[in-house]
Amino acid sequence: MFEQMSAPQREKRAAVINDLSGFGRCSIGVTLPILSVMGVHTASVPTAVLSTHTGDFTGYSFRDLTGDMGLFLNHWQKEKLQFDALMSGYLGSFEQIEIVREYFRVFGRQDNLIFVDPVMGDDGKLYALYTSEMAEGMKKLCAGADVIVPNLTEACILLGETYREHGQTEQYLFSLCRGLKGLGARRVVITGASTVDDMIGAACLDDSGFYMRSARRVPASYCGTGDVFASVLLGALLSDRDLPSSVQLAADYTACCVRCSLENGVPAREGVDFERDLWKLGREVCL
Repeated sequence: MFEQMSAPQREKRAAVINDLSGFGRCSIGVTLPILSVMGVHTASVPTAVLSTHTGDFTGYSFRDLTGDMGLFLNHWQKEKLQFDALMSGYLGSFEQIEIVREYFRVFGRQDNLIFVDPVMGDDGKLYALYTSEMAEGMKKLCAGADVIVPNLTEACILLGETYREHGQTEQYLFSLCRGLKGLGARRVVITGASTVDDMIGAACLDDSGFYMRSARRVPASYCGTGDVFASVLLGALLSDRDLPSSVQLAADYTACCVRCSLENGVPAREGVDFERDLWKLGREVCL
């Protein structure tokens, strides 16, 4: 039998604006279970529905849901819904940028969190279906965010800087963080950052200064690791952890998932196996 927790805390609630892929662990399919196990009541606004994610698959179907996003917003506003966080991820069209900004305007409060994962590309290039116009518009979302979580490619795209897969230095990463903070974001977390060959994690800049948080690098690459990192980070922040410890938890859990996927022979295109250790996140936030 399950034991009921005593003295329950007020339920936290997050709205996640992202795409839904029918197959492949990424986007909403990753964020919902992670936030749920971390005790966050999660609502979702699908920006697009795809038969599979766009990495390592061809011939996938893609349904743009731009027209539905405004209907969600109007209904939620009518129902007077409130959220402790609003999180945006992959957007399916340029028009969606302004719609997401309206979500932030309508549901944003002084005491809640605007969290932007500017999903645009990886490995130094834009994702399929993404345009340079959308990449330019993403700066507007970042300008109004409390936390942004670009990967290294996305940080460089936002700033028009040269992407460095290797030879990263703290000075280079600090410069990127400072440039992103200059766009208007209060706190910056750049994932996929590494100044040591066998470590990988994030470069961070907030009001306390610049710092890095890392975990042991696993020699494998899987779809969805960025979604895992961002989701754990948001869940940790909503459990009232500070940014440095939240980033460390996200880095450790993501590395754990990649290691598990590699050890169990999970095909890369199926996405990182994050489900096996979900119980650890639930235990972590209850400590």
